[in-house]
Parts: sequence; C-alpha cells; structure tokens
Amino acid sequence: MKSNAYILLVFFALNFHIVAQGQSDQLRPLVRVVDLNVEETVDLKLCDGSQALVKVLKLKETRDDVCFAVRRAEVIVEVNGEQATLVSATYNLPTTVGGVQIDCSITKGYNSNGRASSWGLEKDVRLRLWPAGSPLIKPGTFTYPVKQKWFATDTQMANVPVFVDGGDQPGERSVYYHSGLDIGGSEGLVEVIAATDGMVVSVGDLVLEEHKQNTPVSPRYDVVYLIDHRGWYYRYSHLKEIGKNLLPGRVIEQGDRIGLLGKEGGSGGWSHLHFEIKSRQPSGQWGTQEGYAFLWNTYVEQYQPELIAVARPHHSIWAGDSVSLDASKSWGRSQNIAKYEWTFHDGSTATGVSVEKAYNKPGRYSEILKVTDTAGKVDFDFAPIVVADPDHPDGKTPSIHPNYYPTMGIKPGDEITFKVRTFNTTAGTEVWDFGDGSPKVTVQSDGNAVKLAPNGYATTIHQYNRPGDYIVRVERRNKHGVPAIGHLHVHVETK
Repeated sequence: MKSNAYILLVFFALNFHIVAQGQSDQLRPLVRVVDLNVEETVDLKLCDGSQALVKVLKLKETRDDVCFAVRRAEVIVEVNGEQATLVSATYNLPTTVGGVQIDCSITKGYNSNGRASSWGLEKDVRLRLWPAGSPLIKPGTFTYPVKQKWFATDTQMANVPVFVDGGDQPGERSVYYHSGLDIGGSEGLVEVIAATDGMVVSVGDLVLEEHKQNTPVSPRYDVVYLIDHRGWYYRYSHLKEIGKNLLPGRVIEQGDRIGLLGKEGGSGGWSHLHFEIKSRQPSGQWGTQEGYAFLWNTYVEQYQPELIAVARPHHSIWAGDSVSLDASKSWGRSQNIAKYEWTFHDGSTATGVSVEKAYNKPGRYSEILKVTDTAGKVDFDFAPIVVADPDHPDGKTPSIHPNYYPTMGIKPGDEITFKVRTFNTTAGTEVWDFGDGSPKVTVQSDGNAVKLAPNGYATTIHQYNRPGDYIVRVERRNKHGVPAIGHLHVHVETK
C-alpha cells in the first residue's frame, strides 16, 4: 500500500501537468532561439507571427592574455537586410535591428576551453529574437528572485569567467565560464523567492522519479529545482536555508519563499545565489537559457528605477597593461543620461562613456562609475579589475567580497549589517570606510581558509544619520602589500 505522502506527491504532479497543458499557449516563450554558423541564413517565425530573415556574417572572439579567457565576442548579423554588431552576453541586452530585437547569448569560443555541456551549442553562434517592442518574457509570469536591489554587490552574469573566488588566475587555460547568473548578497539574510509559478522537482537529494533521467537536474544538498509551464528548469544553488515546506511535487507560485541566500556547495566561498534556467536548445540538448535579459526586464518593471549604472563585467590584465572601461550599458528610463564620471582607486578621475586606465601594480581594484541624468538623479556601479603580477605569474591576486543588508528602504538611523570576506590571502585585516566621515572600522575575515565556514565573513553594523548616497570602501592587503579593494553603494532615503 502506498503512503499518503506518495499519493500527495502524485496528486501535485498530475495537477501541475493538467494546469501546464491548459496554459501551454499562454506561456509559450516569447523568445525564439536559433543556432547558426557564419554565412548561414535562416527565415524565422517570431512569436507574433512576423518573419525575420537572419544571416551571420562574421564572428570575432577576443581573449585576454592572463588566463586566455574569451572576454568579448562580436557577431555581425544581417536581419531583414539591416546589419548590426552584437556583443555576446556579458551584461549586454538585446538590440533592435531590422524590425526585431536580437541578442547573442553564446559563441563557439566559450566551448574551446570551457564546458560545452553548459550551453548545448554545436554551431558558431546562438541568436535569440523577439518582435520589436515586445517584452522579453511574458509580463506577470516572472519575478526577480532575490529581495534586494539590482547590483547590490558583485555578480557574475551570462558567460563571464569565474572571478570573485579567484578564478581568474594567470596561465589557467581551462576556464569556467559562468553559464548561469550569480547574484551576490549577504549570507543568511537575503530571501530567495520563486521567479515563476512552477512545480518543485528537486530539493536537496530528493528528486521526482520522472525528472531523474534526461533532464538538467543535478541534485545537491543546497539546491532546489523548479519546472515552469514553459518547460524550463530553474536552479537555485548555494542556499544557506531551504524552506521547510518545499517538497518535490509541490506546486508553488512566483514569489513564494525558496530559502535564504548562502555560500553552500560549490560556491567557492562567496555568498550568492546561483540562478540558472535550462531549456531545450536548437541542438536538441539541454542548455542554458541565458537569463540576464529576463532579470533586467523584470526588475525594471517590478521596481521602476529611473536610472541604472552599469560598469560591469570585470577585467583581468597584467600589471603594466591598460583596460577600456565601458559605461555604455547604463540605462535611463527616458534615455536621458547626461554625465558619466569615473573615480579611480588612485584618486584620479575621468569623464565619458568609455575611458582607458593603465595599471602598473598588481591588485584587485574597484573603479567607481557615477551616472547622472538630466533631472539630476544619480546611480553608481563599480568595475572590478584584477591585475596580475608578470614577475610572479604563479601567485594569486587577493580578491574581496563586501555586501550589506538591507539594501532597499533604508532610513536614517536604521542598522545596516555589513559583511566582508577576502580571498587568496589570510594576512592583514579589512578596513571599512563608510563614506560618511565616521571613523574607519577594522575587521578580519578568515581569508576563505575554509570555504564553507559558517563565520567566514566578518560582520559589522553601521548606521547613517542623514539621507543621501554613500560610497562604501573596504580594503585588505596581503603580506606583499597587494591590495584587494571593494565598493558598495548605499542609498539612504528621507524619512
């Protein structure tokens, strides 16, 4: 005789299947995905019935000479007779050309020294298309999966190489390109929620039988998987805590609690949510459905920001080289950004959408971007730069991960929890400057000596007495004096 629990799971699974069948047309993805080789053409029908004639003309991939990672992949396409250059992922959003929206989520170079199985790409490029003016994902069916502000701390989005835990090391030719979306945050404080309605198919080591084979589900003690009405799988990883009411087979709604953000499992020791969407790709394989554009589209509609500064992704270079820092991915609701201002770690400044900066000494630097719109509103972001020492190519450059909580709705006098952890060194201490003229605060994290140590981050509390925008800086140096610098932007509202 089968147990009541088993019968309950079967009921939930059947219920979800019936609901999914009834909503299959409503939740058919708006995006159309196609894999093409250079010089290949396809005539594609979009979600609104319109046609797009697409041809790939050229692919150019540029690697750094530190760890030989692809840092920029440019694809020249022709859409309905109009040409455009797309930059593959790395915080780039779809662009409108030939009457459609189009992006390039991955190119073949990422397979050559990465993990081809992540993407399921067998041709030169993967393109995604939507009608011009269309939302990227059906409104009302998707929610930002963490309760914190956009870019609250470090991120690794789309196909950028691993960075925060020291993955960008000199001479490493096997690179972990991040296929999912890493959203950094404060361990044990940030709530993780369901991005979509869906059925729980895996919680920890428990997996529904029908999702064990020929699916992207890879169970682990800190991981939850959902499947939605589109047939897409959603992975939530590194959770410090999983909601006790989550069971395989349970149907949940978007916004329902998944758990708390953490650094469990294969996190590398930095606290973040690994959020990844898997779907069937044109190759027939399961592969990542690049989700940065969906998060962006949803966050902008959900929280209605007026301005978002974007200085990412991070860079890796040798000491003595220079970097081109780019703010062109910044966004204003009325497309009204008036100023782009950069403040560098050495006190120098520059203005402009794109600026060049040379780095003569090794370290992990964090350069400040300030954007201002015509109404005087401001936003900030930070460009992380890892500078390796050519005289000691086997040495690891220290890195750092600061974060804070809460990140939204802060009022004067509110207590804010600041956490920090340094990587690749156990020497020295972290020194906080909270940007309000208060005395500096010194703490000491464990230097990531034990990646999953519960108290690996050092914690301090700070309050702001006045509303405003504060740039917080934290720094730690290794035994050779090489710095790791991080920044945070804290907005304190008026009462």
